[in-house]
Amino acid sequence: MAFSFTVPFTRVAVEGGAMSPLFIGSGRAVIAALLAAVALAVTRQRLPRGTQWARLAVVAAGVVIGFPVLTSFALTTASAGHSAVVIALLPAATAVTAVIRGHERPPAPFWATAALGALAAVAFTTLRSGGLTTPRWPDLLLLGAVVAAGIGYAEGGLLARELGAWQTISWALVLSAPLMVTLAVVSISRQPPTGTPLAWAAFAYLGVVSMFLGFFAWYRGLAHGPMAQVSQTQLVQPVLTICWAALLLGEQLTWTTAVGGTAVIACAATAVRTRLGRTATTAANS
Repeated sequence: MAFSFTVPFTRVAVEGGAMSPLFIGSGRAVIAALLAAVALAVTRQRLPRGTQWARLAVVAAGVVIGFPVLTSFALTTASAGHSAVVIALLPAATAVTAVIRGHERPPAPFWATAALGALAAVAFTTLRSGGLTTPRWPDLLLLGAVVAAGIGYAEGGLLARELGAWQTISWALVLSAPLMVTLAVVSISRQPPTGTPLAWAAFAYLGVVSMFLGFFAWYRGLAHGPMAQVSQTQLVQPVLTICWAALLLGEQLTWTTAVGGTAVIACAATAVRTRLGRTATTAANS
């Protein structure tokens, strides 16, 4: 739910050119890094050790730098609906990365359900956004964002088992803070940000929730794993995004939305239950 607001709120923030995409992508990370630094200091968390710093750099490159900056630039011209078509592939990207990085081996029924879920999500968002168009540079940016987030999610889920869920995203934010502060200062010097109260409210949400608080629950869930199966719950994200657009922006809901949304949610539930069923069987045998 927290992440389902990210794309439409990013679109609100960049609309009209009052805020540059570089400022939105870097500024939200600066806000989150400040919150993270306070949380780490107040709770006196121990410093990561050894290779954990390198792994935190991977997380930061994926979810603190890569995904926010790439999507911010893409959404200057791409619509939120069209962007959701590409971002709907994120659960599949996370599952593949989890298999490679975490050596997970989901059963065959999971892969069938995951593939069906990805197709359903893309079909659903395509119908809602008016159909596919000729690939453009924003699509390449969005694909890059999907790859970056998939890697950052998988590595963050593994690190959360060692450092804790909120600690992982907090250290990643602190580690990337010098770069993001520099980018924010550069963007402000080139184009001082302005905007309506709504745009600033959207930007605040991106910094506080999308970049910080949302990861508390997300990395906690991935840490419990298996990550490949847990990641499929994010198939629901494009459905929720369109529902929020209807409730908050007045977009019309149709019967195709209801049918498509139900199909996507069913695929996500089936993928997760594949894991639960296997766990229950293992527990019974032991």
